[in-house]
Amino acid sequence: MTPRGGPPYVAVVGPNDATQRELDQAEAIGEGLARAGAVLVCGGLGGVMHAAARGSERAGGTSIGILPGDDRDPGSPHLSVAISTGMGETRNAVIVRTSDAVIAISGEFGTLSEVAFALKLGKPVVGLGTWELSKRGRPVEAIHRVETPEEAVAEAIRLARPS
Repeated sequence: MTPRGGPPYVAVVGPNDATQRELDQAEAIGEGLARAGAVLVCGGLGGVMHAAARGSERAGGTSIGILPGDDRDPGSPHLSVAISTGMGETRNAVIVRTSDAVIAISGEFGTLSEVAFALKLGKPVVGLGTWELSKRGRPVEAIHRVETPEEAVAEAIRLARPS
C-alpha cells in the first residue's frame, strides 16, 4: 500500500503533441491503471494526458488533472477531477509530488522535467520509449524500462506499493 493507505496514485506523463502510437499506449495505460484500482494523475490537457484519462474513464477509474492555468475548462473532458493551479509548467512538480510512481511515455522537455522531479524525490519512474539519461557521458539506469503498456502498469503498481 501507499504510505497513506488506499489506492496508489500513478502519474502518466508524455507529450501533448503525441503520435497515434503514443496515444494508444496512454489510453491502454489509463485503462490498465483503472482496472488495477490506481488513481491516474496527469497534466490534464491534450495528447497523452487526454488519452490516459479517456482510458481511465472507460474502465471506471478516477483521474486527476493538474492543470497549468487558472481555468478548469481546457482540461480533458475525461478527467474525474480537474485542478487549476495557475502555475504553468511548474505544476509538473505537483503532478510528481501527488504520485507514488510515474509512467513516462516518450516525451519532450516537459516530460523530462517530470522524470527529473520524480528521480530527485526518489519516486520510481517507469519508461515506455522515453528519455535515456547519462551523467558525465555514462548511462544512468534510473528508469525502469518496459516494452508494453501492460508491463508499464504492472511495474508502476509494483513500485508504488513498496514491500
